[in-house]
Amino acid sequence: MPVDVACALFDLDRQFPADASELRIRDVAQAANLLRERRQDLFAVMQEVGQAYLGRFGAEHQALLKRVQDALALSFVRMATRHGSWGNDLHEYHNEQHALELLNGRLARVRLQLGWAALEAQDWLLLALFATCHDLRQREAADFWRDIGANERASIAEAFRLLDHVGFSRHVDREFYVCLGLMIAGSTFDARPSAPNPFNTAEVASSGGSLAPKLVAEMTAGRSPEGLDAGLARRARLMLIAADLDTANVGEPFTSLAGSAVRLVQEREQRAGRAIDATESAQPVFDFLTHGQERYFFELHRFVSPLGLEVFGGSKRNNEPKVQWQSRRMRELFPGGPAPGQTGQHVIDAFLRLADEIG
Repeated sequence: MPVDVACALFDLDRQFPADASELRIRDVAQAANLLRERRQDLFAVMQEVGQAYLGRFGAEHQALLKRVQDALALSFVRMATRHGSWGNDLHEYHNEQHALELLNGRLARVRLQLGWAALEAQDWLLLALFATCHDLRQREAADFWRDIGANERASIAEAFRLLDHVGFSRHVDREFYVCLGLMIAGSTFDARPSAPNPFNTAEVASSGGSLAPKLVAEMTAGRSPEGLDAGLARRARLMLIAADLDTANVGEPFTSLAGSAVRLVQEREQRAGRAIDATESAQPVFDFLTHGQERYFFELHRFVSPLGLEVFGGSKRNNEPKVQWQSRRMRELFPGGPAPGQTGQHVIDAFLRLADEIG
């Protein structure tokens, strides 16, 4: 990637300043208190995984781990209060639960399946931060720069300020910032939304794959894999792994895959101004949960890192006939589409029943 893109990551504060949620949740102690009140279980997980991390990589990483844990607490609480279950602008998909899907679900699966040796010490911490920082902002007006979305650029700006706050230095730790910023940038979905509402993040997320492979191709243009220096190779590797973690719902148990589809369509309909229990949502929900799911699963998604393919690829293959069966059964249950008087909720209920039946 040309140097100007990496440099531009440090120049996003003026375009994307702190919003009300960031200003309200400013201190690590404040975030920790909220976590203790609402999600005490996460402290035990963080302590257990942190001790295992230090046991593998050594006590010399303790100060770095502490800064990252502080950043995880802040970013998680901001997600929960901005667009999550602790606030008043709930996004059914892009919320704190999605962060935990990556952090305590998919990243933990990598660790349990491949072991700590699968990644370098800082790489684990960067991927953990990616989990809680890549979707921090979701309400930016649709705008792309070098195909990087406005929500992603705003999330990068906030993530960098968050790193500043917990003790990182943009000068001393520059590469740490760059790697995190590039991972978030690469999580942009490449295809543009086809719906008329340009502010619907869930519409973008349903329409294409991650931008990471394209950005990596730009970064490494004209160079063989053997010709990459260690720093560039690491940036590319982390971007592709992060993209796979973000889209690895295709390789989760089928009921989880179906649940993520439902949460995404609920968010999409909410952002489009259509109530799930209204008749106007029936056809859009049906289209999303049949053709949209098939297109995403079979045409648009692919694992782009060897690690992602190794950990999640087999599970995706196991889900292939289930996705086909479910779509076929949905079309049998709703021949010609939803009937007059049926709502999006009717379609969702049928979709989830089928998922339980085959899952």
